Amino acid sequence: MLNRRHALACLAAVALPRVARADVAPQRSEIRDSLAKRFTEAGTAGTFVGYKTDDYLIIASDPTRSGEAILPASTFKIPNSVIALDTGVVVDPDKDVFKWDGVTRAFPDWNKDHTLRSAIAASAVPVYQEIARRIGEERMQKYVNLLDYGNRNIGGGIDKFWLTGEMRIDPIQQIDFLDRLRRGALPVAKRSQDLTRDILPVEKAGEAVIRYKTGLIGVDDHTEVGKVRPSIGWLVGWAEKAGQQTVFALNLDIREPRHTAARMTLTKQLLGDIGAI
Repeated sequence: MLNRRHALACLAAVALPRVARADVAPQRSEIRDSLAKRFTEAGTAGTFVGYKTDDYLIIASDPTRSGEAILPASTFKIPNSVIALDTGVVVDPDKDVFKWDGVTRAFPDWNKDHTLRSAIAASAVPVYQEIARRIGEERMQKYVNLLDYGNRNIGGGIDKFWLTGEMRIDPIQQIDFLDRLRRGALPVAKRSQDLTRDILPVEKAGEAVIRYKTGLIGVDDHTEVGKVRPSIGWLVGWAEKAGQQTVFALNLDIREPRHTAARMTLTKQLLGDIGAI
């Protein structure tokens, strides 16, 4: 389990942020400047943090951006799924259908009916906005607090606080939340966590399996066709290989359209660099 207070204190000398989290065995932590070069080589800037769970080792590409909190964007679909399942807003992720509202949006895959499983695969913002509205502000705030997610601030609108509102999360916080979900240690029903893990998109990398979710800051339900110009891209999740697991979070500046696709390429390279895949 990721002990954020201890792990980040280990890196205090190189200025990684200290944010408290639950109690467990001590970790080793380090900054590897060589990881940051991957972003430079790709023509952008970004950060990567990996938590090698078996080794209790946290590896970061830098001491600054790795602790900067930004909008979660569509990575919030992970906790949103947990909350939807735990509240009963979604009972069956494969059978409960959210009907398309008929509004044509920037991404063709958004313009159709969805289940929870297909909606997270397509990163369908309108579906998850409807889910958030059905959850409602009171329950949403309760669960965001319970999950200890990011800065816990759902200001800015129940259906957009993670897109354009007040919610913020940093890479270390992303890893902390994902690690608890990975282990089934969130303070919600086991079924809600099992199903959320099961619907996450999967990418294969040789013998490794990467469960992940993307996010693009600057993209929402009002983004017009042909005008998708995100500013920052997330890719978070965990990789499994030969029984070993590494939880990770990456974000980068989207300076060119190719950087959107580069998130997965860079993630694989960086996971390879730290021996995770």
